[in-house]
Parts: sequence; structure tokens; C-alpha cells
Amino acid sequence: MLRLKTILQSSHILLILSLLIIIFSFIRCNINYSSKYNIEDKVIEGILLEKTIDGNKLSFIIKGKEKVKCTYYMTKESEVEYYSKLDLGVTLTLNGTLSIPSNNTVPNTFNYKKYLYYKHINYIMNVDNITIKDKNVNIFYKIKNMIINRIKEYKSYAYLNTFILGYKNDLDKDVYSKYQESGISHIFAISGMHISLLSMLILKLLSKIKDNIRYPIVIIFLLLYVFLTNYSSSVIRTSILFIIIYLNKRFDFNLDTIKCFYITISLILLIDPFRLYDIGFIYSSISSYSLIRYNYLIKGNYIVTILKVSILAFLVTLPITVNMNYQINILAILNNIVVVPIISLIVYPLSLITFIIKPLDILFFNVMSIFEYISKYFLVFNIVIPKLNIIFIIIYYVILHIFFISYNKKILLINILLLTIIKYSYVIDNNTYIYYLDVGQGDSTLIKYKDEAILIDTGGKVSFEKENWKIQTKYYYTDTNIKFFKSIGIDNIDLLILTHGDYDHMGEASHLIDNFKVKNLKLNKGTYNDLEKEILKYNINQIDTYKGKLKIYFLDDGNIYDDENDNSTITLLVSNNKKFLFMGDASKKNELNIIKKYNLSNIEVLKLGHHGSNTSSDKEFINITNPKYSIISVGKNNRYGHPSKETLDNLNNTIIYRTDLDGSIMFIINSKVIKEKN
Repeated sequence: MLRLKTILQSSHILLILSLLIIIFSFIRCNINYSSKYNIEDKVIEGILLEKTIDGNKLSFIIKGKEKVKCTYYMTKESEVEYYSKLDLGVTLTLNGTLSIPSNNTVPNTFNYKKYLYYKHINYIMNVDNITIKDKNVNIFYKIKNMIINRIKEYKSYAYLNTFILGYKNDLDKDVYSKYQESGISHIFAISGMHISLLSMLILKLLSKIKDNIRYPIVIIFLLLYVFLTNYSSSVIRTSILFIIIYLNKRFDFNLDTIKCFYITISLILLIDPFRLYDIGFIYSSISSYSLIRYNYLIKGNYIVTILKVSILAFLVTLPITVNMNYQINILAILNNIVVVPIISLIVYPLSLITFIIKPLDILFFNVMSIFEYISKYFLVFNIVIPKLNIIFIIIYYVILHIFFISYNKKILLINILLLTIIKYSYVIDNNTYIYYLDVGQGDSTLIKYKDEAILIDTGGKVSFEKENWKIQTKYYYTDTNIKFFKSIGIDNIDLLILTHGDYDHMGEASHLIDNFKVKNLKLNKGTYNDLEKEILKYNINQIDTYKGKLKIYFLDDGNIYDDENDNSTITLLVSNNKKFLFMGDASKKNELNIIKKYNLSNIEVLKLGHHGSNTSSDKEFINITNPKYSIISVGKNNRYGHPSKETLDNLNNTIIYRTDLDGSIMFIINSKVIKEKN
């Protein structure tokens, strides 16, 4: 015991051990271990851990030999009610097809495969049939099911789920997006502050009981709460820290809080090294460490203290926020000064009381409705910052540490200068970048040179008519392209070219315009459909010729057609004497007309028309344009059979890239060479 005390009381030893465990965790997370399942397995069995229902889509996770993420599409409306009542903890037998999750195909965006891997999930299953093998569940799942079923009865169930169980899936996506933009979405994670408040409340209720009894009672409750919140990182960290602090007091180890923190983080990573890549763990750990390590800076009256805590949390989490969202709201500090006390002192306690006293449901619902209304007026001044590399992040934290220990404000200016250099690094970059983005069965191409950005089409997921009960209600638009644009420093679109009015080419246009300032707009010739008329309401400057740093030409065969595809805007980019041609959904007759009118020989890269359909890519057109590279933007296993064999045969003499096979494709052009990456 004496030797253990000696080790624990040495900050240097604990710090070194913590760093070694972090290094071990990093190595462990980057070693791929084989799954306990075989991809050929058709039948698996396991305990139901969690589930969500959206329209006719049942998503759930089971734990058998290992965890598997499953999807089942219900065919009858009665199934929705049946599976919504299915208890967690039951044992299921599933028939279906296993597959490997997909990596992200657009750079710097959400990687679903890694996300699941860090949650110990190697396979996803498309389920054909579900059989309940055993309805018996243990006491812990009975408690969890009881809480979930009780919350379902409340009008304010979405917020109760959030504050009590940490489930944010039921929050309105538009409202939550506003919270994210305001920089306050972290308040909807169950934080250490909430757990501390809950622990103190229980200790207060048990104040007449001896410490050696009431503290273990709280510990048992916290361990149960860890289970109820699906092992939330912040709940785990706070619970283990509470246990360590109790043991420290119980056995007189005489450890200060920072040493208890080192032990806590080390234990968590030893138990589960994959927590190292959990954003909740990273956020809560860095914030908590900073508040403990630099607590001497947090002095003053209540308002001053809240301000300093908000500033400290903002600064220490800034690189993480940037690499999550590729932007920061510099006014989030002020928003949090107002919001955090309201959530901590009013909303969170009220959510607990409401869960116990059901008649308070309408009060809590109205409080959150008022909060949603107020959120519309939160201060927002977002600055887009490109993705930060690991070297910059290390330098940032070293400088920030020096600032905190010296409190020399000039040192902090170095970090501001570094962020400014990152943001405006395009000044010294003379390359032109062309990104043929994987948007599934659709088209979207980004052209970037210095601070100039041109977007040809936006993509858009085409939905097909369904019965009302089958319609999925989750947020329809995708933020994938928006995230990518911001990750490379784009905060304005200089020119948006919408080649024609089909949804798979411009379905995301309104969402894009809501997120970026679009300076100029080019629509196709002919009459406008409803989608195009909707875009016209934004009153963006419409052009027929473009004058910018990039040489962009719109090719017109001189005819107006009845068909939307035939009226596609055909675009030519010339950069460093290299020609790049973008065909939209133009057909063979358009192709033959423009090669008669324009000199389009020796095209460097041809973006094929109509996703490689046999209605485009005429052999004569291909022979004359003679592209070195051909790009086919097409969705995996699409229902149209694109690209056609005829088109592929016509491209025998070119290098073909397909977004369904290669993901997004990037070309880098400078005065000497052209490089392709995918």
C-alpha cells in the first residue's frame, strides 16, 4: 500500500503512465483485428442493445459474438407498432446479409466505417427476417425499458430523452442545427456537471447515512446510469472520477484532483482504448483537464467566473471544433455565458423532476419551446477555418499552455496569427483544384483556385413516392458537400452553375445557398421548372458570361429543346492550357452540335453526360474530343443500369474514373503537371 501511495503521489509518474497508455491506445485502435463473424454468415444471434424507428426503417444494434449494426425495412404498418414496443435486452435471431461498412468517399467528411469500428462494430447487416428467441431480460434492461417507456408518454419526450438518457435522435433536426451553429449544442450532452449535480443531490438525500454507506450507494447508482446512457463517455469519465476521489478520501492517498484525473483517464483507456477516438471523450476530457489544471485563472465574482470558464473551454476545444465543423462561432463564448447556467440550474433539474412528476410535463415542454424560440436570436458569427493538421494542433496547445502559465496576452496572439495563416494559405497556392464529388446517383463538381470557388451542380437524392407510414422523417438534406467545402476553406461560392432542373443535379441547391453566400448563378436555357423557380426566389445575380480568375465558358449549340436534359448547360474550363469539359445531362445530338461549333479536340478531362447513359457519349464525339481522362458520376447499384456497356466501349482509349467505384476524384493543375487523386 505504501509503495502504491508513493507511485500515485508522483505527478510525473502518473503523467508518464497516462501518456504511455494514450500511445498504447492509439496503436491498438490502428491495428485491424479479424471479426468473430464471417461475411458469409447468414444467421446471427444476439441481445438487442438499442433501436430507432424512422418511417419503415428499423435500425438497431445487437451483441452476439460481437456487436453488429442492423437495418430492417418493415413491409407492413402493423410492424411499426410491434417493433416500437420491442424491449431492449431480448435475444434475437436474424437472417440477412452481412457487409462491410463504407468509408467516406468525399474527403474530410464523416467516415461511417471508422465510426462503427471505434464502437467495436465490424459488420452491418441488411436483415430479411427477425425472430425473437428469448423475451427474458435482466433487471438492468427492465429498468432501462421502464424509463424509456415512461418517457415515451411525455409530450416533451425528445428533450427528456436528451437530458436523462443522452439520446438526441428525437430532437428536431432544424432546431438542433441552430444549436450547433450557435456553438451551444454541447449542452445537450450529459456532462460532468450534470452528473456532479445528480451525485450531490443523492448525497444530500442520504445525508443522515454514514459516508461508508451513502457513497457506495451513489457509486452503484452512477454505474447503473452509465449503462442507462449507453456508456456515454462523459458519464463514464465523471463516474470513475467520482469513484477515484471517494477511494482517495477513504484510504488517505492524499491525491490532488489532477492526479485523480490522470488515473481516471488511464483506467478508461485501459478498459476501452477506442475511447481515444470518441468525440465526447475528447471534448469532456480536454475541457475537464483544463478547468482542473488552470483553475487558478478562474477567479472573480459569479459573472466573471462564468466568463472565464467559457473562454477557457472555447480556447482548449477550438482545434477539435474546427476539425469537427470546419468553422467556429466566435460569439459562442457569450452564448454559453447565458445558456450554461440556464441549462444547469433550471432546465436539467426540471427535466429530472418532470420525469418523476408527470403533470410537470406541460411546464417543461413550454420551457423548452421558449428556449427554442430564444435560440433563434443567439449570436452567430461563424468563421470558416480549413482542416487543421496534427502539427498545427500540437503547436497550438503548446502556445496555449505557455499563455495560461504566463498570462501574457501577446503569446495568445501567436495562435490567432497561426489560425489566420491557415485560413488565408490559398494566397501562396497557385494550383487549381477540381473535385468530381461522389454524390451518389447525381452530379456535383467543385473547381477551386485561390479564394475563387465554382460549383457545377449540387447533387440531390431523388425520393420516390411512398405510403405515409414508410416516409422517413429524419433530416433530408445532406451536409457532406457543405462540410467538405468548409474543410478546404470555402466560405463563398463565386459561381453556381445548375446545368438543368433535374433533382439529382440541383436538389441540394437551396440548402447550399442557405449555408453559403452565392455571388453569381448560371441556369440552363429553356423554360424553368419548379425547382429552378424556387432558386430564382433567392435573387442571386444571373449571368451568361463569367469574368473571374478562372476561365469558364458556356457552350451553346444555338437550339432550345423541349427536353430538360437537352437544354443542359455545357461548361468548358481552361486552366494552364488544359481543357476540362462538363456535359451535364446533354444528349448525343447536343454533343454532335457543339463539336461542329467549337474546337474541342484534346480534352484533358471529360465529365460524361447523363451518368454514362447510352443517350450520351456518342462515339464520334469521344473520338474528336479525345479525352485523356473520362469521369462518370454515378451511384452504386443504381436502378438505371448506368453506365451503359456501349458508353464504356466508346471510352476504350481513355482513363476512366467512376464515382461508384473510385469515390470522389480530384485533379490538381499547375503550370507543369496535372495530378489525379482518388
